[in-house]
Amino acid sequence: MRDLFNRALSLGLGLAVQSKEQIEKAVDELVKKGELSRSESSDVVNDLVAKGQEAKRNIETMVNERVQKMIGAHNFATKEQVEELTKRVELLEQKLNQDKAEG
Repeated sequence: MRDLFNRALSLGLGLAVQSKEQIEKAVDELVKKGELSRSESSDVVNDLVAKGQEAKRNIETMVNERVQKMIGAHNFATKEQVEELTKRVELLEQKLNQDKAEG
């Protein structure tokens, strides 16, 4: 059972981005092959889905951290900074147009 669980865990990590339906299908195949009992299958599916969701969250966190690190290293402007600069440019353009109209 431990070996089976380890294989199922590997399967779960491989299916981390797969849907619950696809995981259930893969587990059903294990049941059909006799490598897993029907009574164990729902626990395995739930465990694989949970591990898949956890792996997905970990990957998303890692990607977000790397992107933030890259942005910081290259001094890219954030969306908020660009919006603020856009507002400032618009205000300066308005002031320039007013000065032209008065002068």
